Amino acid sequence: MTDPTPDVVTGVPSSPGRASGPARVVRSLADFARVRPGDVLVCRTTDLAWTPLFRLAAAVVTETGGLLSHAAIVAREYRIPAVVGAAGAMTRLVDGARIAVDGTLGTVAADETR
Repeated sequence: MTDPTPDVVTGVPSSPGRASGPARVVRSLADFARVRPGDVLVCRTTDLAWTPLFRLAAAVVTETGGLLSHAAIVAREYRIPAVVGAAGAMTRLVDGARIAVDGTLGTVAADETR
C-alpha cells in the first residue's frame, strides 16, 4: 500500500516533535524580515546570526548538518522540531506552502490537515 501523502524530503531527525506551517525559504540575512511567527524555517544551514529566527519558527529544515549542527542544537534548546541534512529542501519545498515537519522521524511532507 502506498502512502497517500508521500514525503517531500527526508533528512536527519534532530529535534523531536511535529509541527506544521508555511514554508519560509530563507537564503540569506536579507530574507530574515520575511519570517513570521509559525513559519517553518527552510534554509541551507544556520549559524549564530540565525538564532533569533528560532523564536519565531514552528520548525526548522536545513539542507546540511547533523545532530551536532547549529540548527539541531538550537532547535532542541527552543524545543521545536528539526530535520537537518535534508538534501534539496530549498528547491523541493515551495515558499509559502503548508508543510508538516516530523523531527522524530526526519520527514517533511505537504500538510494535508486543513
